[in-house]
Amino acid sequence: MFTKILTVLFGLSTGFAGYYFLYSFFPQLHWLVISAGALVGSVLGYLLAKFLIPALWSKIEESFQKITVPELIVEGLGIFFGLILSGLFVVAMPLTRLPGPLGNSLALLIILTITGTIGRLTHRKKDEILNFLGSTVKTGEKSGSKGRLSAGKAFYKVLDTSSIIDGRIMDVAQTGFMEGIFIVPGFVVAELQRIADSSDSLKRNRGRRGLDILNKMQKDAGITIRIYDQDFEELSDVDTKIVRLAKVLGAKVITNDFNLNKVAELYGVPVLNINELANAIKPIILPGEEVVIQVIKDGKELGQGIAYLEDGTMIVVDGGRQYIGEEITVTVTSVLQTAAGRMIFAKPKEGIVAKASSLS
Repeated sequence: MFTKILTVLFGLSTGFAGYYFLYSFFPQLHWLVISAGALVGSVLGYLLAKFLIPALWSKIEESFQKITVPELIVEGLGIFFGLILSGLFVVAMPLTRLPGPLGNSLALLIILTITGTIGRLTHRKKDEILNFLGSTVKTGEKSGSKGRLSAGKAFYKVLDTSSIIDGRIMDVAQTGFMEGIFIVPGFVVAELQRIADSSDSLKRNRGRRGLDILNKMQKDAGITIRIYDQDFEELSDVDTKIVRLAKVLGAKVITNDFNLNKVAELYGVPVLNINELANAIKPIILPGEEVVIQVIKDGKELGQGIAYLEDGTMIVVDGGRQYIGEEITVTVTSVLQTAAGRMIFAKPKEGIVAKASSLS
């Protein structure tokens, strides 16, 4: 209904504009000719609006669904100040004294240009403005309430391609252990699309998995996720763009990428590494403890067997080759912690070894 009203108003506006144009520039024409021109303009404007306005309105609705209330307020204030500044500029310049409609046209052009420019700048810098205002409010609350933190402060976390494809970030977010707003840059979504369209089947499956994870996170009511459209066209590398965006937003980067982790640390951007989180929450196993495992294959050294815990931790069993395919109890001898994870060394329980030797 609203789009129909806009369509009719647009048609009437084009008719009035046509009448004003003909009357101003061609006053010698008969009023019937001018009226006919206005009628033709109204019909053409209505037909044009009938196709354009529904499409534009759907785009506007889609954009408003993605924008938050603070962003809407900031951009509205930017347009408001743009109108004030352009009005002062027009008043300072006596454009209305120019002959004919030229003065009014120039005044309208200047108002639209200045307002549009300031509105565009506000849109591009809205996250920096919100981050600055949020930091100011937080600082004021700390000084006025002896360190009491603001409960409404939203913390941004920028997701990179590797963390999205990995998928564990969705599980962590669903548990509620990770709060705040998850930011997915538009260039990361574009990279996922390129991977999903790859001719390599492995890359294609990884890209599609990443897009599926994003879709599920967007549909989850307990997860707040936003697609951030701003791009840094002067930068070509995606990792560098992610670090730049995190600095602009005052956000943390969530990644599994070792190189991105190091680059972000160089620029002073906080990093949350999913692999480090997974290693931190693994159950602690100390030397001397007994673990029930199933030996699945032989190791590199003579007589060794290899087993795995449920979390994927590899256990190297000394003398475990003879137990391949069996479930046995082993005693942990040492635990090696590396950057890639843990490796546990163990040996079969003494009773099992004695039994095996007696059978032989």
